[in-house]
Amino acid sequence: MFNFTFHIPTAVEFGKGQIQAIPKYLSKQNRILLVYGSGSIKKNGVYDQVIHALQDYFYIEFAGIEPNPEFETLNRAVQVVKRENIDFILAVGGGSVLDGCKFIASAATYSGDALDILYKKQEIIRALPIGTVMTIPATGSEMNGNFVVSRRETKDKLSLYSDLVKPKFAILDPSVTYSLPQKQTANGVVDAFVHTFEQYMTYPVDAKIPDRFAEGVFCTLMEDGPKLLDEPENYDARANIMWAATMALNKILSTGVPQDWTSHAIGHELTALYGLDHGQTLAIIVPAIMHHQKQAKREKLIQFAQRVLDYRGNDVNIAAELTIQKICAFFELMGVKTRFSDYGIDDSLFPEVIRKLSEHRQPLLGEHESIDHQAVMEILYLAL
Repeated sequence: MFNFTFHIPTAVEFGKGQIQAIPKYLSKQNRILLVYGSGSIKKNGVYDQVIHALQDYFYIEFAGIEPNPEFETLNRAVQVVKRENIDFILAVGGGSVLDGCKFIASAATYSGDALDILYKKQEIIRALPIGTVMTIPATGSEMNGNFVVSRRETKDKLSLYSDLVKPKFAILDPSVTYSLPQKQTANGVVDAFVHTFEQYMTYPVDAKIPDRFAEGVFCTLMEDGPKLLDEPENYDARANIMWAATMALNKILSTGVPQDWTSHAIGHELTALYGLDHGQTLAIIVPAIMHHQKQAKREKLIQFAQRVLDYRGNDVNIAAELTIQKICAFFELMGVKTRFSDYGIDDSLFPEVIRKLSEHRQPLLGEHESIDHQAVMEILYLAL
């Protein structure tokens, strides 16, 4: 097991009616920016609950955060923060809203050009505090310092990290996810699955706790994810999926283990270039990576097949094929297709994927830093 530092500063309020707990984490002196997306929270009752919780506080609303939060929109929010002397940001929505708020919290305290945070990876030395009410279980952003920001004009989707933007609190009420469209539910389940996959499907280092935790997350997503397609108001299934999505990326599964993140690196470029949903890109790329990296990941492919799929043998070829087959079948069962051709995409933009990847990432990907641009191209063709 590798050395690690582990710190989660986020308080979680989980369960029905927990939106009312927001005031526990605020001061009457706070000046709050309430940030949300397209307005779906006004249809499912979340907005009314949040406004009730904030009735004794000063707040200003900022709506319109996109599914892939765009720099231009976020920069307008930054100007509101500065003009109104905002000192606390409340994100209400899915991972995109919260990711956007992490950028707002960072840029609002930065004295230079906010683009430096994106392109020069300018170190974040101060950020406004953030709280969140999550309405889509998927990204795990509610308990980590990761965030992703897009620029439509340059077709860039850039990922960043800072400990300083980890939320102070996260409200997780599974009942507010009842009204999610099936597509959002399915993409969220796939996203959580692949977050777990990136931290697990590498090579063994005898890290038994994160491995067993990850296997529990896999099993939960595969058991309860499909239930939500037929039973959208199944509270127990919603609760298990919501907590699984949080656990998938709150650093618990990464303690002491190697990590990959190749599928996310490629997937971000696919979203920026093709407009595919994040979950869709992951469902396309993950099976291809397993095919391509079968020998490098042989021990973990066998372990997944044995512990998650109840395979009793030790043949890497059988284990790999079984694992790939079952994961593809799971994604397809969730309604998320697993090949470029399913979306009418050919190979014409593959060179551009490689070019953009070279702009944004180190030249070698994967847990062994062995996946070069030629290997990425091979993976893309395996996914056709």
